[in-house]
Amino acid sequence: MNVLYRVELSQAERGELTAMLSKGKRAARKLKRAQILLAADAGRSDEEIARTVAVSGSTVYRTKRRFVEGNLERALSEDPRPGAERKLTGKEEALLVATACATPPEGRARWTLELLAGAMLKLTDHESLSHETVRRRLAENGLKPWRKDMWCIPKVDGEYVARMEDVLDLYAEAPDPDRPVVCFDESPVQLIGEVRQPIPAEPGQLERYDCEYHRNGTVNLFVCIDVHRPWRKVKVTERRTAGDYAHCMRELVDIHYPDAACIRVVQDNLSTHSAGALYEAFPPAEARRILRRLEFHYTPKHASWLNMVEIEIGVLRSQCLDRRIDDPNWLRREIDAWERQRNAAAARINWMFTTDKARAKMRRAYPVKAKES
Repeated sequence: MNVLYRVELSQAERGELTAMLSKGKRAARKLKRAQILLAADAGRSDEEIARTVAVSGSTVYRTKRRFVEGNLERALSEDPRPGAERKLTGKEEALLVATACATPPEGRARWTLELLAGAMLKLTDHESLSHETVRRRLAENGLKPWRKDMWCIPKVDGEYVARMEDVLDLYAEAPDPDRPVVCFDESPVQLIGEVRQPIPAEPGQLERYDCEYHRNGTVNLFVCIDVHRPWRKVKVTERRTAGDYAHCMRELVDIHYPDAACIRVVQDNLSTHSAGALYEAFPPAEARRILRRLEFHYTPKHASWLNMVEIEIGVLRSQCLDRRIDDPNWLRREIDAWERQRNAAAARINWMFTTDKARAKMRRAYPVKAKES
């Protein structure tokens, strides 16, 4: 470093660098170069600048030289770094992607980086190929063949569309106290207890609980939520039989909506969700009395996301049930407290998916239109 470069900024350049540092929305390296130039313009030595900006002396030297020999833009930027040549050619990368998307070798459940590297050695002329090279090329293509999602793949036909639009139209209706719309579903809950008492949290220390636990059976939750008003009801039962379902329907009619002319119930296709369940639980006259006040609407198969109560069950699990509870009575008290708080807070589901949006977003899923006669 025999050459001593002197930095003299113009008023415009000084203002540009000052503004850049005040905003702080640039890359860290570029901001450090701006600090170096301003400090050099103020007459500070290279050693002082390196210590203040927390960079090496060579960085200060290169930045000043690029400014003097070039301009401000060149001093703030950096030359492209060539890096090492890519191990795989374009065709070889395409072959890697195709292999990762294909069926794994016999006896293996999924592709791993090791398996893919070995397969590429057999398919190409490379003598070696690192796992990191395979991982980088897969990441560039958004592939993780060792992972997969479980998904309910529905059969979208005329029946699916008809049920979907029926439910969406119910949600879009104006509130009618005489004809309320209630979403209904059930969900199991495991009763899990502690083997050892958790250690409470302290400053600087998270709460700690033992990985070992004991199971105390399961219970069932029947959950109702009103589509048009901020009300929900959770009932804890030991089972979810047809009789339990029938008693929930009677409570809807006689306790929760005694003045409604017709309660429209949105539910899934579980075998117990039927009018026959009421005849199995009650005398014929009682079952008929209840059913006269009910109107069932079913979501499409494998489309539980269309039932608004699924969202509420998710809220219940995250806000109340995300812990170990081993006693049914304790569970009931906690759920009752959560329910009262949610109802008092007038919490509602903001449903935004409509029939018009379904026809626009899912138009490819709709059956082929019949030819006009």
